[in-house]
Amino acid sequence: MTKYALEIEQLNKTYRNGVKALKDINLNVEDGDLFAFLGPNGAGKSTVIGIITTLVNITSGTVKVYGKDIRQFPEATKKMIGVVPQEYNLNQFIPIQETMINIGGYFGLTKKQSMNKTQELFEDLGIWHKRECTPRELSGGMKRRLLIARALIHSPKLLILDEPTAGVDTELRLTMWDFFKKINNDGVTIILTTHYLEEGRAFM
Repeated sequence: MTKYALEIEQLNKTYRNGVKALKDINLNVEDGDLFAFLGPNGAGKSTVIGIITTLVNITSGTVKVYGKDIRQFPEATKKMIGVVPQEYNLNQFIPIQETMINIGGYFGLTKKQSMNKTQELFEDLGIWHKRECTPRELSGGMKRRLLIARALIHSPKLLILDEPTAGVDTELRLTMWDFFKKINNDGVTIILTTHYLEEGRAFM
């Protein structure tokens, strides 16, 4: 079995308008690692994440997730990845527990499996008492925790965090880092994008 969760080789991305977002990127992230993409806005961090998650097309180069090429095996690689996006992209009118069950079903979980995993994640993240609420009834910090839970419903091997603590207070930020370190200790590889130096240092 490959020792790398992520392998990027000679990755290039040029947009139709001629803008070169990425040039000859090479990167290996070992299984079980905590890895941070640290850089200012516009540095190409989100482009790399978009490519890994197959939302952005590759101009040239290869990307593999646990040894599988993302272009040859897109569905298999998607099941191994969980993504916490920078922006909220939640259905505002569906109770959050129902949202989790629906997403679990998309990944092949039974309703019971989804419910059990949802309870586990919501309790760990401190939002179980809000399970019947819709996202529009939640605070910004609770929405952020919901995005984390949603990304983990199918027990991915690789978790990608795109500016995960944007807009949250210091206390919640520390709580979230404790949670990330816990799941990393449980074997989940974590890749973070951030422009906060202190967050990058938290991964050292």
